[in-house]
Amino acid sequence: MLRITMKPNSPFYLNVVKILCKSPLFSGLEKKTIQNMLLYFHRETWMKNSPAMNSRQTLERFYILISGRMKVSQIHPDTGRELTVFLLGPGDAFDVISFLDHKEHHVVTTAIDDLEVISAPLKKAHDWIETHPEFNENFLPYLGKQIRDLEELASDLTLHDTLTRLTKLIVRHVDHDHSQEGLKLINDLPHEELAHMIGSVRVVVNRHVQTLKKEGILETSRKHLRIKGLHLLLNKIENQFLMK
Repeated sequence: MLRITMKPNSPFYLNVVKILCKSPLFSGLEKKTIQNMLLYFHRETWMKNSPAMNSRQTLERFYILISGRMKVSQIHPDTGRELTVFLLGPGDAFDVISFLDHKEHHVVTTAIDDLEVISAPLKKAHDWIETHPEFNENFLPYLGKQIRDLEELASDLTLHDTLTRLTKLIVRHVDHDHSQEGLKLINDLPHEELAHMIGSVRVVVNRHVQTLKKEGILETSRKHLRIKGLHLLLNKIENQFLMK
C-alpha cells in the first residue's frame, strides 16, 4: 500500500475530482467544496488480489474508491467458505459501519483489480456531515441503499434457491447508463466470485450460467458476461416467484 498526499498539481488530481463529482456521496456538491475536501485526502493503492484496508485502518480513516473494485467478505475460519457482503466500485465509500458506530468492523477486504482509493481522517469526514449539508443529504440515502442491499442479501439467502439468487444478482447489476445488455462490476468475474455473492459454489453457478445461455438469456465472450435477453431474464424471475 502506497499513500500519497492529494495536491492540485498531482497527475491523479483531475481524475479524482471527476470520480467524486459522479460519486453518490459527492454528487451535487460544488466543485470548489470538493477541492477543499480533497486537501484532507491521501491517495492509496493496492495491487490486484491483495488484502486492502483492515478494520483498524477504517477506525481511523474514511475511504472512497477511485478505480478498481473491492470485495468485502466474511470467511468461515474453519471451512474457508466465503460470502461477499459488498462489491464496491469507483465512487463507493468504505466503511460506513465503522463511520457510524466507531467500532472495528471485522470483515475481509480484497482488491479485485489494481485498486486506487483516497482516504481522509474519520473525524474530518464526521465534521463534513455538519459543515456540508449537501454531503449529509447524500450520505443518508447512500447508507439506506447499503442497508437495503444487506436486507436483500439476507432474504435471498434464506428464501430463494440459487438460480433465483443468481438471476436477481444479474438484474441488480444491469448497466442502465450505457446498455441494458452490459453489466456493472460483475461482468468479468469468475464463477467462483459470483458464487461468493450468492452463498453458493462455483460448480452450481457454472451450471446455472450454462442453462441461462441455452435459454438465450446470457452470452459470454472472452470471459465477459453479457445479457442477451433482458426481457427473458425478467420473465424468468417473475415466473420463479409465481411458482413459489
